[in-house]
Amino acid sequence: MPCPLLNILSMKPLIGLSLFTLATLSASGEDAVLTVADLKFKFAPPWKAVESSSPMRAGTLQVAVEGSDKPAEAVFYYFGAGQGGDVEANVTRWFSQFEGEPEKNREEVTVGDKKITVVKATGTYLDGPPFGPKTPKAGYALLGAIVPAAEANVFIKFTGPKDGVMKLLESFKKIAASPFAK
Repeated sequence: MPCPLLNILSMKPLIGLSLFTLATLSASGEDAVLTVADLKFKFAPPWKAVESSSPMRAGTLQVAVEGSDKPAEAVFYYFGAGQGGDVEANVTRWFSQFEGEPEKNREEVTVGDKKITVVKATGTYLDGPPFGPKTPKAGYALLGAIVPAAEANVFIKFTGPKDGVMKLLESFKKIAASPFAK
């Protein structure tokens, strides 16, 4: 009968080779993938995936932004079939997370046969939990994307200091469209 320990020990060089190969792929600039629902979102540095801090989050990407001493987060939400509200309700809610009337913009991006709603808002962002106290943050921006998945939408929300966040707009849009890009 073969010894399981010997089988594991004989695999040690292969394990080392596999780790080296993965590190090489990451270092070579290949996109990493964050899977949410049935979608695979591709991203590259300076974005990095981190463990989500809440069960409400389906995924989290962090990135350093100008004007902040800590990384900003792009949070991915997926609530499942029939959950999370429609596109209009979410766009309205995102815009209402600003004091007064923010400077805002909305666009529909078509990738293949899919339509992604992308929003931008800038002004004094009211940071905090949905039903708790808010901290006003002047000079902030929110980028949001609503991405159609098979059973429901995936919602991506990215906030932080305006100058830093807006420099990442094209990168954010690329991530949001990546599940459908050829």
